[in-house]
Amino acid sequence: MRVMAQMAMVMNLDKCIGCHTCSVTCKQAWTNRSGVEYVWFNNVETRPGQGYPRGYEDQQRWRGGWKLGRRGRLRLVGGGRLRKLATIFSNPKLPRLADYYEPWTYDYANLTTAGPQQHTPVARPRSLISGAPTKIEWSANWDDNLGGAPEHGHRDPIRQGIEDKVRFEFEQTFLFYLPRICEHCLNPSCAASCPSGAIYKRSEDGIVLVDQDRCRGWRMCVSGCPYKKVYFNHRTGKAEKCTFCFPRVEVGMPTVCAETCVGRLRYIGLVLYDADKVLAAASTPDDTDLYDAQRALLLDPNDPQVIAAAERDGIPADWIAAAQRSPIYALIDTYRVALPLHPEYRTMPMVWYIPPLSPVVDIVRDTGHDAEDHGNLFAAIDALRIPIDYLARLFTAGDTATVEAVLRRLAAMRSYMRDINLGREPREHIATAVGMTGEQIYDMYRLLALAKYDQRYVIPPAHAEQAHGLEELATECSLDYEGGPGMGGSGPFGESSGGVSPIAVENFHMLRQRQETDTVAAPVDKGSRVNLLNWDGKGHPPGLFGPASDAANSDDHSTGRQPE
Repeated sequence: MRVMAQMAMVMNLDKCIGCHTCSVTCKQAWTNRSGVEYVWFNNVETRPGQGYPRGYEDQQRWRGGWKLGRRGRLRLVGGGRLRKLATIFSNPKLPRLADYYEPWTYDYANLTTAGPQQHTPVARPRSLISGAPTKIEWSANWDDNLGGAPEHGHRDPIRQGIEDKVRFEFEQTFLFYLPRICEHCLNPSCAASCPSGAIYKRSEDGIVLVDQDRCRGWRMCVSGCPYKKVYFNHRTGKAEKCTFCFPRVEVGMPTVCAETCVGRLRYIGLVLYDADKVLAAASTPDDTDLYDAQRALLLDPNDPQVIAAAERDGIPADWIAAAQRSPIYALIDTYRVALPLHPEYRTMPMVWYIPPLSPVVDIVRDTGHDAEDHGNLFAAIDALRIPIDYLARLFTAGDTATVEAVLRRLAAMRSYMRDINLGREPREHIATAVGMTGEQIYDMYRLLALAKYDQRYVIPPAHAEQAHGLEELATECSLDYEGGPGMGGSGPFGESSGGVSPIAVENFHMLRQRQETDTVAAPVDKGSRVNLLNWDGKGHPPGLFGPASDAANSDDHSTGRQPE
């Protein structure tokens, strides 16, 4: 047994309202830069729908993830070293910009600068890539609330084969929201696909990052990731991906997407797993057994043998304590209501989901029956408007029995807790019917419905003795603005292959050079204007009051004094 720690996330899809706050805040924090205008480390998809990039789940086309070879050994779907070497200068399995979408802005200046004319001037869309006028045809969530379903819904890869159960007709359709980030897999195919070895998995917390100095822009990682959560920065020629907000996690703070989530649907915590068994679990012959195989990888943090092995393998005592309080382990293993996204890709993803149950309650209520009675709920699960087959194709490689068992536990929780909330004697047979105890039902309810901030996010901070190593790792995966960490100048293998800048430089350059770009999104007078997001509120930065008053305020700005 080789115990390792992994930061993981669980999302309760019953709580997601599709507000996209997580996507917007992640965009502002990580991809609000030139070269990644089309990139969303976090996106919220409407299902059914094609997703982002469109059709990313069609591995017959994209060739991502792993498969079992003839001898039962794992092999990359996209091919091994020889195939990658043969296509290294022309990778044919890459999404086009049209598969993501061409980002745009609007020519707002025309509203104020247009001359006299017969009609009211309009702000026409312009491409953030070329700056030319463009026609908006697709976006990161064009299917929002089934907006594109009549025209594009038949292209959903998950719907293929169950078209009779997933219809886009009034009173027969359904939708739910699916937030997605990088899965930070235990067996990442993106890392195995990279010829440069630039993608690596941190040994202390399992976060998968990109070494910006080693990346050579081969883009094999984009093809190798079946979730299509690795992106190419067309300006720097480097790969970028979700970092699980590691600068925040290292000091015990949740990710930006989790911190700002309106529905409080995200849970973050530490889990312990047996690294020696990852390969065997990922090599499970039957796809429908992969869920149980991955769940078996997770170790009970309260087991004395696991604790002893974790201490032997150098895991700090407070990290072990955090694993014992982890909401992730409770939702995955104790209550068994969280499921991985597409386990059939064999990457062992570590972002799990609680499937939605809410529509079944609406169905029962609309028939005039008691929508909280366990008998009615259990019977209605088979007639759920969201077909169990569809959920199974997302979360259990087609195993409907596992999804039904999860939905029955969630339904049992509703019925059991209603008796308690109404002051009635709880009925233990409801919990027994789903293989749980009344106490477990109550604890699961408190975690899913009433958990406070420090119960939803159990994140142990990094240790001082790890600081030097974390500093080096952080600089390898930092943002790619000019002069920032990971942009150490020219070296023997081209730009940015030189030495690494100290991490302390990051804040300075981020504040000074953030959002600098040569596209129409940034005016030509950008240098003389102030970015209020970067202003600390002290003094008067140049550009705040226009050129005429800048000279008068320059002395005040240099000394930090307020003007008379």
